[in-house]
Amino acid sequence: MVKVYGIFFTILLVCIGCEWRLKPNTDEVDSTQISIERYDRIETLYLTTGDYSALQQMNTSYPMQTRMLIENVLHIGKVDDPDINSKFLHFFQDSTLQVMLDDVQKFYADVEDLNEELSSAFSRLKYNIPTLEIPRIYTQVGSFDQSVIIGNHTLGISLDKYLGADYSFYQEHYDARQRSLMTREMIVPDCVAFYLLSLYPLSPEEQSQESRDRHMGKIQWVVNQVMNRTVFSNTFVDHADQQMKEHPAMTVAELLES
Repeated sequence: MVKVYGIFFTILLVCIGCEWRLKPNTDEVDSTQISIERYDRIETLYLTTGDYSALQQMNTSYPMQTRMLIENVLHIGKVDDPDINSKFLHFFQDSTLQVMLDDVQKFYADVEDLNEELSSAFSRLKYNIPTLEIPRIYTQVGSFDQSVIIGNHTLGISLDKYLGADYSFYQEHYDARQRSLMTREMIVPDCVAFYLLSLYPLSPEEQSQESRDRHMGKIQWVVNQVMNRTVFSNTFVDHADQQMKEHPAMTVAELLES
């Protein structure tokens, strides 16, 4: 099952502390080394030069990622349609998208900081949820649609949604609160949050707005602890914090399942 997520965390960032009672000292955590797969570079090569070998590599080395991109993110057809390659190439000939492709490669020429932050975050998360399977993480480029794509224990980061609050296209199409979340610093928190949401979705009978808000508050509380900083602050995060204080034996998985 494929899940695509836009930016729906609309809580402004604040700087207050949260206690992560179950987290061990950093030195005590076995490092979970994550190395982002740069699918976006192969994709960009094809979309800017029409290099057929790049298209072949997309289809052979990243078949699932290519299918999700074409069918679930861009919605331009089925990956096995006879003319899908030309439609894919033509779609990105728009001048705004061509500029964006170049900007992504410049802004994310080096992602070692993201590798280290993802490794640290998922190490902490797995310590607290031992059954957690670490996803295969890759980067891609969309068309300013989705931020994170989840499917079959893979996690795709759409770098076109994280070019910074001052990016010119964002200023024309997103409000200030949305732009504050479209930054490099939000990539890892979003990855953790959306991955947890895919693993701990709300049950069909719990679809009221209050149920959704409380559930997201729990996920956001966990994100704060995993990131070792306050990313999200709102009433529902406070409720989750109070719940953990009142039930010190409760595990993170139990919190998310409760």
